[in-house]
Amino acid sequence: MEFIQSGRKTQSLAMVNESSQPVISVVIPTRNRPQIVVRGVKSALSQTLQSIEVIVIIDGPDQETVNALCKIGDPRLRVIELLKNIGPSGARNTGVREAKGTWIAFLDDDDEWLPQKLQLQLEVANNSNYDFPVVASRFISLTPKGEFICPRRLPKLSEPLSEYLFVRNSFFKGEGCIQTSTIFVKKEMMEKMPLEEKFYRHEDWEWLLRVSAIKGVGVEFVPEAMAIWHSEMGIKRLSNVNDWKYSLDWIRSIRNLVTRKAYSGFIATIVSHSASLVGDWRAFFPLLWEAIRWGKPRPIDICLYLTIWLIPQNIRQQIRSVLNKNPIT
Repeated sequence: MEFIQSGRKTQSLAMVNESSQPVISVVIPTRNRPQIVVRGVKSALSQTLQSIEVIVIIDGPDQETVNALCKIGDPRLRVIELLKNIGPSGARNTGVREAKGTWIAFLDDDDEWLPQKLQLQLEVANNSNYDFPVVASRFISLTPKGEFICPRRLPKLSEPLSEYLFVRNSFFKGEGCIQTSTIFVKKEMMEKMPLEEKFYRHEDWEWLLRVSAIKGVGVEFVPEAMAIWHSEMGIKRLSNVNDWKYSLDWIRSIRNLVTRKAYSGFIATIVSHSASLVGDWRAFFPLLWEAIRWGKPRPIDICLYLTIWLIPQNIRQQIRSVLNKNPIT
């Protein structure tokens, strides 16, 4: 393992073999979750593809995480501890700059990979007709209500990415999505189009929508589930924070990157979901008007909107677990 503090090498526990250039650099941002990040790091180091490096960016001083990672005796692991907290996008961008591989694979610290994930994604990328393929995969969503495979469907030919991500054609979420821990992309692309550091949520969606509009970029999928997304109780994730006003401001700021149908879909499901969870009924009519004024809502969007507000989340989850469970085989 190589340990670096804020870009300056201060301690070397096991020198990386410089003559063995990694093909893929895995970038994992983390802070103050030592046992969880160790689980994710071990899943990355257990890949069938061996020509990799795993770069953990500790987003601010965190000696406990440094100590936990020091116990992993693998020369492919590099740990970089930043002197101050810069946020998840900044931490990922730092990892990209430090990467030695041709390809970048992102992994959230509280997620895991199945062993063949990188191998299968590299095969898809090498066979792609795009100059800069963005390769994702399905993933296993572990929730208190059960295990689900997401997304339930892959993008249709010529389907706008914003509509794939935000437009729902059923009453159950997980129909179309791309999870950060499944993103696999060329380092060259990440250097040209880094993550936007001003966003502390939805930054992966913004990046995907921005790069998908560039000539030579295309999204492709490994159809199998290759990652495990943990949604256990007690694990705090930024994606679970219910800040509906932030989400509303975010979608307004990138309205030029989404279709009108996608705009109304985002308001009707994601923003309304956050607002309803905190019981902010003052937002009910303003958000509905936002979807109508700037979007293009369909009858199912209105039905979803009313369902989210009028039926408690625990009841919706119970219905989903009975009617929409995707058993893991």
